[in-house]
Amino acid sequence: MSDADPVLLELTGGIARIRFNRPHVLNAINEHAILAFKRAVETVALEPTVRVVVLSGAGKGFLAGGDVGRFHEAGDGAAEVVSAIINPFHEALQTLIGLRQPVIAALHGAVAGAGLSMALAADLAIASEDAKFTLAYTKIGTSPDGGASWGLPRVVGLRKAMELALLSDVIGAAEAERLGLVNKVVPADRLSEEVDALARRLADGPTQAFGRVKALLRGSFERDLRGQLAAERDAFLACVGTRDFKEGVAAFVEKRPATFEGH
Repeated sequence: MSDADPVLLELTGGIARIRFNRPHVLNAINEHAILAFKRAVETVALEPTVRVVVLSGAGKGFLAGGDVGRFHEAGDGAAEVVSAIINPFHEALQTLIGLRQPVIAALHGAVAGAGLSMALAADLAIASEDAKFTLAYTKIGTSPDGGASWGLPRVVGLRKAMELALLSDVIGAAEAERLGLVNKVVPADRLSEEVDALARRLADGPTQAFGRVKALLRGSFERDLRGQLAAERDAFLACVGTRDFKEGVAAFVEKRPATFEGH
């Protein structure tokens, strides 16, 4: 099958939709696909009209990790192939995690290896009941990439992260929700509807405030209490200078819904 468009990007109504599009291999990523993903993320980062980002996968799964068939094909040159994937993958994820816009992962079917890393990089995740999660890396004799070793213990705790990473067991959507890997599990035929509703809610919200909330929460692991309090003060004062703050205060006083523009 053709890999002409391994990642699709759609920008409509303030929502950027990044969709992995190699369904014949459960969207497993190769060099071409990861460069397309990196370009999509960089495009979103430079587009001022974007207020929320949705990650999804075409076909029967979200993303089944790296293209192991490609690794096998490379033989003794596998290290070069892996480097050509990991380097842009990590660059793209740093950009994605640093976005001021909330990022939602819509998860179904296989969420494996780099797919789970990608899901952990999102701010919110909704999974269909058929989703299956596994780090998978040790199954092919390697360790995680894509920030999984950073994100996983922060989400599920160190002991559970060790179990998931060392054993590479497959867990279902209900267990993923219990562990906090996803925010919500929905029937498969409602996944798109639920994700669209959440995306619309976030797209209509105070984008600048969302960005500062994200930065505060992610940065909290690197600061002591004094540093976090200072960061909160600075972020709050920065929000006070936005049009959305003025609108939010006015709407509260006037007892009406706020209409945020993201500025």
